[in-house]
Amino acid sequence: MSTLADNGNRVIFIENTGVRSPRIRDASRIRSRFKNWFSGVKGIRRIKDGLFVYSPLVLPFPYLKIAVWFNSRNILSILDKWIKAVNFNNPIIWTFLPTPLTLDLIDKIPHDLSVYYCIDSFATSSATAKKIKASEIKLLKISDLVFVTSNQLYNYCRGYNQNVHIFPFGVNYAQFERIRLSEGPRPEEIINIKKPIIGYIGGIHKWIDLDLIRKVAINRPNYSFVFVGPIQTNVSALTGLKNIYFLGKQKHERLPSFIKNFDVCLIPYKITDYTNNVYPTKLNEYLAMGKPVVSTSLPELISFNKASNDIVSIGKNYEEFISLIDRAVNDLRVENVQKRLDVAKKNSWDNRISEMSKLINNASYLKSNVDADWRKNFIKLFKKIRHQALKISFICLVLYYIIFYTPLVWFLAEPLKISQNPQKADAIVVFAGGVGESGRAGQGYEERVYQAVELYKQGYADKLIFSSGYAYFLEEALVMKAIAISLKVPETSIILEDKAKSTYENVKFTKEILDNKKMNSILLVSSPYHMRRALLVFNKVAREIKVISEPVPNSLFYAHSDKGWKKIDLMQIKGIMHEYVSILYYWYKGWL
Repeated sequence: MSTLADNGNRVIFIENTGVRSPRIRDASRIRSRFKNWFSGVKGIRRIKDGLFVYSPLVLPFPYLKIAVWFNSRNILSILDKWIKAVNFNNPIIWTFLPTPLTLDLIDKIPHDLSVYYCIDSFATSSATAKKIKASEIKLLKISDLVFVTSNQLYNYCRGYNQNVHIFPFGVNYAQFERIRLSEGPRPEEIINIKKPIIGYIGGIHKWIDLDLIRKVAINRPNYSFVFVGPIQTNVSALTGLKNIYFLGKQKHERLPSFIKNFDVCLIPYKITDYTNNVYPTKLNEYLAMGKPVVSTSLPELISFNKASNDIVSIGKNYEEFISLIDRAVNDLRVENVQKRLDVAKKNSWDNRISEMSKLINNASYLKSNVDADWRKNFIKLFKKIRHQALKISFICLVLYYIIFYTPLVWFLAEPLKISQNPQKADAIVVFAGGVGESGRAGQGYEERVYQAVELYKQGYADKLIFSSGYAYFLEEALVMKAIAISLKVPETSIILEDKAKSTYENVKFTKEILDNKKMNSILLVSSPYHMRRALLVFNKVAREIKVISEPVPNSLFYAHSDKGWKKIDLMQIKGIMHEYVSILYYWYKGWL
């Protein structure tokens, strides 16, 4: 990205947002991210002309949908403002990271072209990184251009995108050349280390063949083996050897000085499914300093050698590896140094970016000239819309059939119903509906009164309590009383509760009447699907009252028959949904 900026492009580089959740060993990186964020404006800082770096603070859960949603909105809110502030419209989006967050950002940011530079086989790098495969496949399918660093990655990516090109890692040749030609002092960390120095630059990770290093170090005690980079795996097998030195992580600008003082440079990787895809970054950095390189038989280095006149010494086993190190230590020929420099120069980032830029410009030109195929694209778009419309219509039709023409909703509503065998009680209590399940005034209370009167006449209780504070032309409680009297219930057997405007108040005010009358048990009459909520409120507010559920057995509103096609109508669905929503609301209010 720095090379692109040097070539006159404006670049904003977004620092890695992660492919896994952080661990304790990542503490220094987390501190660095916070430091970088605060050193800029909302995390964005200018490095040099044309190059900006954005260090976003993100939730460290790269595959959790809610975290991806939050991180995307957070990053976009800042990027949108920055893009407007610097007039950075329709950029080329270039990504190394195929995460769900990257996909979301590409989808949301208007851009001219999208480029995916695939530099790693995430599926084989670690167990947690395997989660990234699904989003990587999506990214490959939508990318306008795909660059890869190895032949195996090329074959993999070609399965999802035909516009794939191989570009192994390059080197900032000018930076390394400047150090190579300078007369600067040796790094203080290696001043007292005996030569010849067999050196390695990079992370000391699980892909390094530590057994191989141990054997070589034991058999060549007169060689010093120097490792410059962060330790990322258990190296206890090597720490007891006096000719092995770990110098830790160093700033990138210091690396050329270390390599300059190496006599031989190593790439001692194990041969695995993961390293079969690896083109080591350090290879061209070693060559840019004119140093001999000894490597294990990585497939990418074998291919590299074929194109570079066997510039790298490749050992297929321990014996070959140690023999090649011996030969390289004694190889001081100037012509070989120049050959290495020529290969490194050919693989400089300047050359890589020049070739990449040609492909990008060509892809952008082809994309911008899509007008030539406007008719084809226009028809294709309408076909896509029609296909989506048909799919949505089919789904809606299936859902409509399932909801209205199968017993599914009645099955889902069944937990709301409670019915018990009637028992003798102190009173029969009727909760009127108000607007009730129908959503309309005056519907529902009549059948409840008839049910209560029937229980009264069968001798289950000698008192009727009608509870309702609603009034529509006439007070609902008085209308219920009138109906009961018309059915030959003595007025002296009827008690009215005329204040309640909700089920909670029905229970609360009925309890007051029951307490005053010293009544302890009731038969409760209401609609079938209202019973669960009423009993839950009684259990909270009037636990000491024994409640026997006696809902209306054949409610007209909830009538449904197996005859005919349609099993339920919209008003009935609304009534059932009303009950479930009301239960949630009552729970929230603490009434249950």
